[in-house]
Amino acid sequence: MTLVVVPVRYPPSAHSESTLREAVRIAEERDAELTVLHVDLYQDSHNVTRSELKRAVERRIGSIDRARYVVRKGFLVEETILEEVAAEGADVVVIGTKQAGRWRRMFQKLLADPDIDSFLREKLDCTVITVDG
Repeated sequence: MTLVVVPVRYPPSAHSESTLREAVRIAEERDAELTVLHVDLYQDSHNVTRSELKRAVERRIGSIDRARYVVRKGFLVEETILEEVAAEGADVVVIGTKQAGRWRRMFQKLLADPDIDSFLREKLDCTVITVDG
């Protein structure tokens, strides 16, 4: 089964809502499962629960069929997202343009050419779709 992962803020912002809606559309189009992921930073923890994340997302966009809600603790948002994507064997990651910019900056520190989509496809065998908010 195909898996789409969409990282979001808590509570979801208007930008997160656009990204979520596109992720839902992609999951439906591909008959895929959807994982809604929030990274709760250790250094700025809000102790968000999966139930709180689910309620907040559903308030913004309604109930989502075949969705799983995940909250992970981490020090770096991007690294925690990559770990989740790898652990779950995601086929598609849907991120907002703001998140893509943060990933580029992180990869610039590691790689000469921060082509995120190619890097993730090579390392994780996954497609990255960027949504403009």
